[in-house]
Amino acid sequence: MPRRCTICDHPDRQNIDTQLMGSDPLRNIAQQAHVSTTALLRHKQHHLPALLVQATETENVARADAILANVRKLQRRTETILDTAEAAGDHRTALAAIRELRNHLELLAKLVGELQDGTTVNILMTPEYQVLQATIVRTLAPFPEARIAVAQALRQLPHVGQ
Repeated sequence: MPRRCTICDHPDRQNIDTQLMGSDPLRNIAQQAHVSTTALLRHKQHHLPALLVQATETENVARADAILANVRKLQRRTETILDTAEAAGDHRTALAAIRELRNHLELLAKLVGELQDGTTVNILMTPEYQVLQATIVRTLAPFPEARIAVAQALRQLPHVGQ
């Protein structure tokens, strides 16, 4: 059974990690924390990157939450403008607010991953795939059982043969 990291189990781990991310020499950190420089080096190489990735992910989530909150706030303000314009019979402003709301909804959908930019290519319709399919069918012609097995397996793939 591998030995646990002495730095991960150290009572002052947070301070040690902070010092390791800085420019403090390992021997100074080791003296202060009463650990070996080798343990610090192993911890820095193997455990600190995972901690930094986790911290970055947490920071990214917080940033994304702030962006979503701002877009939703802007959406509420636009809805208020729309309501006011409709009540006043100001159709031009109402239509402009509707366009803005549509943009907000599109942006929100993109931010939460429900809407993606880009092009979707159906490879089943590409000439390369059709040549591949014909080649497989032709090659398997002398082997009817294999041909049936391959056709059944391809039909079970998601979005194929539908």
